[in-house]
Amino acid sequence: MAETGGRETGIRLCFHGAAQAVTGSCFALRTGEAHILVDCGLFQGSKTEKELNYRAFPFDPASVDAVLLTHAHIDHSGLLPKLAKDGFQGPVFATAATVDLCSVMLPDSGHVQEMEVEQLNRRNARRGRSAVEAIYGAGQAIATLTQFRPVPLGKWAAIAKGIRARYWDAGHLLGSASIEVEIDRPGGPPMRLLFSGDIGSSLKSFHADPTGPRGIDYVICETTYGDVDREDVTPERRLQILQAEVKAAAQRSGPLLIPSFAVERTQELLVDLVRLMNEGGIPGAPIFVDSPLATKASAIFESHAGEMANGEALLEALRDPRVRFTESVEQSKAIARIRGFHIVIAASGMCDAGRIRHHLRNWLWREAATILFVGFQAQGTLGRILLDGARRVRLMGEDVQVKARIRSIDLYSGHADGPQLAAWVAERRPISGSVFLTHGEEHAMEGFADRLKRLDADLRVVAPTLDSVFALPGGAPRQISGPVRSAAESAGRLDWHNELSSLILDIDEQMSLAADERARKQIVRRLRKALTSA
Repeated sequence: MAETGGRETGIRLCFHGAAQAVTGSCFALRTGEAHILVDCGLFQGSKTEKELNYRAFPFDPASVDAVLLTHAHIDHSGLLPKLAKDGFQGPVFATAATVDLCSVMLPDSGHVQEMEVEQLNRRNARRGRSAVEAIYGAGQAIATLTQFRPVPLGKWAAIAKGIRARYWDAGHLLGSASIEVEIDRPGGPPMRLLFSGDIGSSLKSFHADPTGPRGIDYVICETTYGDVDREDVTPERRLQILQAEVKAAAQRSGPLLIPSFAVERTQELLVDLVRLMNEGGIPGAPIFVDSPLATKASAIFESHAGEMANGEALLEALRDPRVRFTESVEQSKAIARIRGFHIVIAASGMCDAGRIRHHLRNWLWREAATILFVGFQAQGTLGRILLDGARRVRLMGEDVQVKARIRSIDLYSGHADGPQLAAWVAERRPISGSVFLTHGEEHAMEGFADRLKRLDADLRVVAPTLDSVFALPGGAPRQISGPVRSAAESAGRLDWHNELSSLILDIDEQMSLAADERARKQIVRRLRKALTSA
């Protein structure tokens, strides 16, 4: 391939994350004169998938001219500090609200990395294993914030040589955007790409419907709920469903634990819970928001309330005396001593980190407790394992029996369902090149691909794999390389860590069911035989 100043000519689109998986969003655009990223997010899910966060990027961070950030969620922004740590020196373009949210979310993420690695290194030292280094720390995250540049919706911004971008409201999160990119081509019109980011649901409390341009060459579209047809539910019906779940939890005289994403999901729940209490629809009870990040994010939401639908209701909820924001570890621990009905909203939403794990360890084994999931649970996370009906789980190094009532309300998701996503894509037509499906597990992508074919049989639909690269000639894309990182096949799937945890739980259960010492020894002999013959 010809080179210009050390860079390839032609336009290349690379999928370095959220490819047949939901997390780690990171897409690269390369031309003969520029190299930019759209998002640079943290991988979440199974341990094998999260290990990708510790590996080197499959490109040179110093070669990246700029980053376009769709929104502040960590699976889209969480590796920006690592990118800067490894050599990226360019600007990060984002809406003003996204910049504000990242100012608390990225340092919090850095703090989480430091705490998790500190705990891991203590365990490693006891086991005689080598220490590991955090992906990045809070200090690096704070330093990275100096590279952020706010951009308004609807106005073109110069990004790199020959590349412009325009941000459109995605309706997913405060400040969230779909990003339209134009790339100059010699002797012809510019190529136009549209990165959906995460598209909001019609049930979102604080946002208008998502928008976007028409007449695109290539659309890169999320598919989180691409195979889901939600029932035709109004905001009032959603409130009634929440009311029923809360009343059922109150009747058990125990806590209602809600693993929730700290940013926006928590604030939406507060609005509805306070409203239901004010109207007498559910018993009055303390609502503990046990997440320092949620506390800081709520302050940012409060400052932007004037820009949001239902902003007054949000302000009322945040100031309600029954809503209690906990800051210190001591305050969080004190919640465990409360008995009777109370509500705890704590991060993380998928139960893979944060204070929710301590609350789950304290209550999962008790029948009085109710665990209510209100968002997407990625494959391999503790939240997904609980939703799939596990009777026992490994949690913080312990085997915990699941006796709590496990419930889910899918209607608080910040993501559009299949019909809503298809309608959004339909509004972008004509699409001359193709639609690339991202940010979805395999079943969701396959379901959405079928849906798009029913919408338009001539539409080209591509489902890229992790680290795959496509040449974009203006029509049908051409794949020119495949996976680079060896864990690519584990993205969005259960891994050997999940299988090992399940096996240990199964062994413990069989040992407890064994009739006597002789039967237990026989189980051990069989296990040893299986290991030696493997």
